[in-house]
Amino acid sequence: MAKGKSIFTRAVHAGERGPKPDFQPVSTPIYNTVGFLYEDLGDLDGIFGNEREGYVYARYGNPTNTALEEALATLEEGEAALTFSSGMAAVHGSLLAAGVKAGTSLVAAYDVYGATYAICARLLPQLGVRVRFVDVADMNELQKALFETRPAAMILETISNPLMKVADIPAICELAHRSGVKVIVDNTFATPFLFQPIKHGVDFCIHSTTKYIGGHGDVLGGAVVTSRENRSTLHELIKMTGGILGPTEAWLTLRGLKTLPLRMRQHCLNAIEVAQWLENHPRIARVNYPGLLGHPQHELAKRLFPQGCFGGMISFEIKDGGKKEVFRFMEALELILPATTLGDVYSLTLYPAMSSHRALTGEERAKVGISDRLVRLSVGVEEASEIIADLERALEKSR
Repeated sequence: MAKGKSIFTRAVHAGERGPKPDFQPVSTPIYNTVGFLYEDLGDLDGIFGNEREGYVYARYGNPTNTALEEALATLEEGEAALTFSSGMAAVHGSLLAAGVKAGTSLVAAYDVYGATYAICARLLPQLGVRVRFVDVADMNELQKALFETRPAAMILETISNPLMKVADIPAICELAHRSGVKVIVDNTFATPFLFQPIKHGVDFCIHSTTKYIGGHGDVLGGAVVTSRENRSTLHELIKMTGGILGPTEAWLTLRGLKTLPLRMRQHCLNAIEVAQWLENHPRIARVNYPGLLGHPQHELAKRLFPQGCFGGMISFEIKDGGKKEVFRFMEALELILPATTLGDVYSLTLYPAMSSHRALTGEERAKVGISDRLVRLSVGVEEASEIIADLERALEKSR
């Protein structure tokens, strides 16, 4: 096409749209394109009309994203998945797709991630949604809330952030579905390595793929695994609202996903060792980790999760501490990094009152159980003894 044309035209078109290859690349390519071409405009018309599969515009979908979505659905043993630009975009999309709108009710777990809590406590009520917060570990309280509010949906986490409560997903789904309530579960902390919510009746399984799925702290994203019907509803929403994941981000996430089981196994092995050490340290008042015998849902976690695996997330309280003492401890760490994320290969620590749950008032944090001395620790894949040595040094130095 460019042959014999001016340098202006050749610069634009040369090297593009070559012959269709007869090979298959080993690794999924990054399709960095906004639009897609078809020889027959009837094909384009059919795709726009949902009469055939294909790609027409990047906001509607991309082959790199499709590869990631198929991989996520396979790991979660769900029918389909859709990727989003962030975990919170996935949360928002799931709430809308589940029928949460003006005039409806939503039941939410008290101790969800701070941004999820803010959506439920601040944004949704402004839009005419009635929200009831409950302790999902109390089945009587949950049953009462479902009966009294008749919600469109309920939202919770498999392992809660940051208190590490474990939800009895099978029992909760059975209870909710008897009342016609859609169940939305954030499975970010557990990952499909520990638990597959869809297999137990969950309607929308959310991931912040920024965390364990991507696994290397270099890519932002979110995803929802669900039924094909729900995926279609989500797709129509994302086409309108535009919260789609970019192809480069999809490719990075897909690359990270390939080592998820290997990383999660090491996260779990390290975390139980670190949690047991923290539990016996004189400066630590309390440790929240499902793998500890004293955890309220330890037996439930043993039943739901693979043998000996309880995740890589821990939270703990520094005895006689507060903001000043926590800051001094975190600043004394050398190996463990103070970063506002989790699920990386690095060990990371965070102060929930300052960052992940800053959107909550002091009163709201106290009601949930997030004290001013609580520290969240994402245990990485480094040598466990060296993680412990860093914690010990920082606790001693910050006395």
